[in-house]
Amino acid sequence: MTSLVKRFPRNFAWGVATASYQIEGAVNEDGRGASIWDIFSHTPGKILHGDTGDIACDHYHRMREDVNLMSQLGISHYRFSISWPRIFPMGYGQKNSRGLDFYDQLTDQLLQENIEPLVTLYHWDLPQALQEKGGWINRDTAFYFRDYAATVFDKLGDRVHNWITHNEPWVSTVAGHIQGHHAPGLKQPKVARKVAHHLLLSHGLAVEAYRDMDKGRIGITLNLHPVYPASSREEDLTAQRLHDAFHNTWFLEPVFKGTYPDDLDEILPLDDEFIAEGDLNLIQQPLDFLGVNYYAPHRVRWNPEEISHASLVILPEEPITSMGWPVDAKGLTNLLSRIHQDYGPIPIVITENGAAYEDVVEDGQIHDALRQHYLEMHWDALANSIEQGVPVQGYYVWSFLDNFEWALGYSKRFGIVYVDYLTQQRIVKDSGLAYSRFLREFYEYHHV
Repeated sequence: MTSLVKRFPRNFAWGVATASYQIEGAVNEDGRGASIWDIFSHTPGKILHGDTGDIACDHYHRMREDVNLMSQLGISHYRFSISWPRIFPMGYGQKNSRGLDFYDQLTDQLLQENIEPLVTLYHWDLPQALQEKGGWINRDTAFYFRDYAATVFDKLGDRVHNWITHNEPWVSTVAGHIQGHHAPGLKQPKVARKVAHHLLLSHGLAVEAYRDMDKGRIGITLNLHPVYPASSREEDLTAQRLHDAFHNTWFLEPVFKGTYPDDLDEILPLDDEFIAEGDLNLIQQPLDFLGVNYYAPHRVRWNPEEISHASLVILPEEPITSMGWPVDAKGLTNLLSRIHQDYGPIPIVITENGAAYEDVVEDGQIHDALRQHYLEMHWDALANSIEQGVPVQGYYVWSFLDNFEWALGYSKRFGIVYVDYLTQQRIVKDSGLAYSRFLREFYEYHHV
């Protein structure tokens, strides 16, 4: 392991990540308003086994215990998200000081334990009151988001120096408004371009608000995949091109080039009446870093029945996680090389990377060798990227805790720490112990 430690710069940020609705629970406490996920998860048939995030990992009440566990493991950076409806129960208007206090205390607790916070402003839990006004279909939501962001900057900005506006706006757009798998559960492809644009506009407005404060670094997190054709046939190459536009450049192009990819028009024709003058300049503002969530590559075959005209293909020899995703660490190196070449130079932070497997508790331990191997392969791939000149500055394991996995409820576990949802007991898995050893070696090597 020591040889791998040497391949990373001494100031590299190693961390873990979580999201508010997935871990906090306490959905009706201290003035929190309802989010779209509260409504969606309580709608029969939407979530596997009827699970909800009402309690989740009870992190709202166990925050100090969880931060202390991070510290014991030697984790030095923590990415978490803020629940918008905790801060503004109606999405705007009267702020809820008790909600802000929780994140104020969390920030202080992290810094006391020498853990650097990375704060995500939006990880999908839109206030339900705003959804009832149209949600992200409504342009006003972008401006409400700016005001919410400014409120949080003002409260935490003296101690938090690294910010993410949005986590995976592609998922909010597609899973939430085309597929209907995620809140708000809409199946309306015709609104998708507008939703995506308003999400990106809100990002730009928040960046602008942050620049007015001039205090630290801000970026956005996109879920990205290298896209490979299943064959050299022309139709599969077309599937590759369109799938790449649908999954990657739809958000990369406006953020870095101030335009939308032409290829996307073949999938979702653009009605640009909702794009106002100056919008794209706001969206394209220079960022301090790009957050990249990477789990697996996409290999695609032509399929006109799919919205992106492509179906995912898994090769028979490929290992897969319990999510059915192929394990391919080289895909991370390929992806980062492409981003650096096409959109760089931009500092990159891997804001999520990890794997779900079927964990079994044996004598109070979880021997998750497959997850440990997955992580170690991706650290090696990351080192390869850095050695090729890609400016990667940090890496966050998804996730710190097992948690509410959206439409899949509690059926999939990504954590390096096991959560017994009945007792709320935390058990560090072998992968978590391996990460802890790796971190201690890293800091010993670079700081002796």
